[in-house]
Amino acid sequence: MSHAITYARYGGPDVLTLTEVDAPGPGQGQVRIRVRAAAVNPIDLKLRSGRMAGARPAEFPAHPGLDVAGVVDGAGPGAGAAVGDEVLGSAVGGGYGEYALLDQPFAKPAEISFETAAALVTVGETAYRGLRQLDVQPGETLLVHGAGGSVGTVAVQLAVARGITVVATAGEPDLQRLTALGARAVRYGDGWVERVEAAAPQGVGRVFDTSGAGVLAESVALTGDPARVITIADMDAARHGVRFSAGGPTNRFPQAIPELARLAAAGRLDLPIGATYPLAEAARAHADIEARRTRGKVVLLP
Repeated sequence: MSHAITYARYGGPDVLTLTEVDAPGPGQGQVRIRVRAAAVNPIDLKLRSGRMAGARPAEFPAHPGLDVAGVVDGAGPGAGAAVGDEVLGSAVGGGYGEYALLDQPFAKPAEISFETAAALVTVGETAYRGLRQLDVQPGETLLVHGAGGSVGTVAVQLAVARGITVVATAGEPDLQRLTALGARAVRYGDGWVERVEAAAPQGVGRVFDTSGAGVLAESVALTGDPARVITIADMDAARHGVRFSAGGPTNRFPQAIPELARLAAAGRLDLPIGATYPLAEAARAHADIEARRTRGKVVLLP
């Protein structure tokens, strides 16, 4: 037996319960890991609340969580890692627990912590996907909205590493950090368009919106073409002719994970961990995120 976080109905953070469950067994091509860190993502909160019940209905009891890192303690036939390997990846059937299954484990570099490894998975792949779908090229100027958030922070660093000029909108507390990462950081809020134009007198070629803060109309005007703007957060995208980039089984870029891990190991990718919580306090972690009491990634420690 082992312990995992589950919930038996939709609701607030209080529906999350530490439950005794059977430890999962790895199947064909799978590994089982002893979880050392499990990242909390915004989609976990949306699924738990029922806000996505129409698109992704839960099967109760539901076991939340996707991004994990840990040590392989069991491997099925044809698995991509061996017992004792330190790995990270996307959990099959839930990640908030003492054990998790991975279909596609990726090696965790020794230079990065389990917390950082778990935190990288979804936000890193999302940032990679957005840049890939925008087809932004070295020498172009990219505007990243919401660059102070985890996806925005990774997108900035990936773009800078590829020789792309990055203008980043963020709140005042994040401007210095983003400047240190190589971006031309500007404060969001009233007057942001003028500040972006001043930071990029050569013009903005493409825009990656990670904020959902109602900036699409102005972003299209800056680029002159809605095809040059993409969002992962604004549900009004279609009204502006802008592509909404959503993840899913048919829209994944697993090749991003090894690249992100290598960059982090080399000290070229920084993803701030805002807070860690014991596994049993998953409800408090969700509540703190919803109340905006955290900054950076939130990670559970089984």
